[in-house]
Amino acid sequence: MATEKSAIFIIFGGSGDLAHRKLYPSLFRLYKSGILKNHFAVIGTARRPWSDDYFRETVITSLKDYFDDDETIMEEFSKHFFYQSHDVNDSEHYIALKNLAAKLDDQFEAGHNRVYYMAIAPRFFGTVAEHLNSEGLKTKDGYNRLVIEKPFGRDLDSACELNGNIAKAFPEDDIYRIDHYLGKEMIQDIPHIRSNNDKFEEALNNKYVSNIQVTLAESLGVEDRGGYYETSGVLRDMVQNHIMQIIGTIASDNPESDDAKLIHQNKSDLFSSLKELAPDEVDSNFIRGQYDTDKLGDAKAYRQEDNVAEDSNIETFVAGKIEFNTKRWSGVPFYVRSGKRLQEKSSRIDIVFNEKVEELGIRPNTVVTLLIEKEDGNSILINGINYKDAGQDFIKFPEEAKFDKAREAYESLIIDILSGNRVHFTLWDELRSTWKYIDTIRESWDAQQPDFPNYLSGSMGPDAAEMLLERNGHSWIWD
Repeated sequence: MATEKSAIFIIFGGSGDLAHRKLYPSLFRLYKSGILKNHFAVIGTARRPWSDDYFRETVITSLKDYFDDDETIMEEFSKHFFYQSHDVNDSEHYIALKNLAAKLDDQFEAGHNRVYYMAIAPRFFGTVAEHLNSEGLKTKDGYNRLVIEKPFGRDLDSACELNGNIAKAFPEDDIYRIDHYLGKEMIQDIPHIRSNNDKFEEALNNKYVSNIQVTLAESLGVEDRGGYYETSGVLRDMVQNHIMQIIGTIASDNPESDDAKLIHQNKSDLFSSLKELAPDEVDSNFIRGQYDTDKLGDAKAYRQEDNVAEDSNIETFVAGKIEFNTKRWSGVPFYVRSGKRLQEKSSRIDIVFNEKVEELGIRPNTVVTLLIEKEDGNSILINGINYKDAGQDFIKFPEEAKFDKAREAYESLIIDILSGNRVHFTLWDELRSTWKYIDTIRESWDAQQPDFPNYLSGSMGPDAAEMLLERNGHSWIWD
């Protein structure tokens, strides 16, 4: 039986795409499961002059895209939604918001708990956080949790400035930085897989691992996100956050308990040991690409997409070799790649063991694949075969039902926010280390003129991505 939670959600950007596509469907799932029921309310804020009734209609409309429930339950759910037109720079609007939240807290008996969700442009994060503090929206009797979507800065300097502004209003323990990959079931299960399989955990070090590969591949192009990509590129959009956090989950020391502080300390220690690249080492460790049309000329090249410059030098593909200066991982390359318009969609971690692993009773050169997005009903592969059929027993995962009934990432993360569980969120120390590492690559690339476009839509990316591994006698497992 689900334990009911109580809170007033204040969603800045409540009229936007993220709220309607991700947040409201996730809240509805929690409503149907009983985690949210009688003691919650959602205040959506944005500049648009909507009424409560119109706002509720948009919520119901967004739910119909994902659910086929009786509309009656959607209408009951929508009665917990309220709207306030809001200017993030106007102090009076925050006072009105405080009064509405207090009224709804009494009406729904929400326990003075507040979740402030930033579903807005990052440039407003600091302004909103400061006003929440200065205008007295934070309650004294319940909790006050600030939820922030990426991107968190666009380089180390801007991230430090942003964090400094937010830290004036909220302590680190109350800040929940969303990385939706940390809400995915497989990523959340990796620590349990490691803890419950002693032989597998014993093999995760530089004595037995040849290399580790993380691939986040997409078959689609930038679609309607051309304007965003022009300011970001895949290095900032995927590598600095998602890929680094995935590496942190598989490569950090596994703590003896589920204590969030221990888990994050281990991650922070790992990221602080990133082997820094000198500017003249960037090109031998990282390559970039931009998609062209396909073989038939039917697909749009990146430079033909809406809101993209005709001579854009923004990368839509990155592959790189990351190393760590730790006793556990020294000498082991972590190969990463992410790109748009690749042959097919796949999100996976490939752990390539060497010949010495035979000492542990594992076949030499075994490859363990953890599929972040379940494929063909499979979640864990050993040498390309479902682990249950692979004839090796060093990995067992008895809780099969977890994969069959996996929660959507945002649903899982909202549960964590309501529970005060910060394990699956990104802390500032981690971000500071990864931004410092990424900035060296970005600065080197910005000083050069790339030969774009350099890979066809529907391919596996630029040829240089293969050569990156071949120089070390390795090859991509997923090819």
